[in-house]
Amino acid sequence: MPINKLRATPRARALIASIVAVAIGGYVTIFPGQPKVHDDVALAIKTAMPWEGRQLVAYLDRIAKPPVMTICDGDTDDVRPGQVETPAGCDQRTAMKMEKRYRPALVACIANWDKQPLAWRGMMLSLSWNIGTGGACGSTAARIVNDAARLSQRPDYVASCEAARAWNKAGGKFRIGLDNRRGMGDPTRVGEGELCRSGV
Repeated sequence: MPINKLRATPRARALIASIVAVAIGGYVTIFPGQPKVHDDVALAIKTAMPWEGRQLVAYLDRIAKPPVMTICDGDTDDVRPGQVETPAGCDQRTAMKMEKRYRPALVACIANWDKQPLAWRGMMLSLSWNIGTGGACGSTAARIVNDAARLSQRPDYVASCEAARAWNKAGGKFRIGLDNRRGMGDPTRVGEGELCRSGV
């Protein structure tokens, strides 16, 4: 059960504005020396990375069921015990994986993806980074938008932002950190719901 109500905040609006200000044709250079990514990917990375916590040495995430080897910014693909990555390697891993795998999956499962608000797309990509594209595509948050598209209606984005908050458990247990991530964040990190609510 979510602890607090979602609302727009100046810090989340500033995060959105920081991406819009540097976007050229919908693309942003998020990391120096790396290829450009879509603006929604850049916003999702800026939202998700503080929550994930960068780890340059692979570790076993024991909260996940089953436990999974993890590296960089929560990346679980092709990770071996003892693997070490550089900061630039983590930048590339995160940006390219979100751009080439996560975004296309959401574009395929969510109607009119590119016409949805930037903040909502950023929230959904950050959510998918944490729960997987299958979870994000099958979520009530996605269904609210898809149902509206089928009926040629404007989606209830506020309800969609709220619905994403249901993903606040790991290993079958409520986690306050996930509730904060899905909701209004904490003193130093913007929450996904806060981001979404600030741009819809």
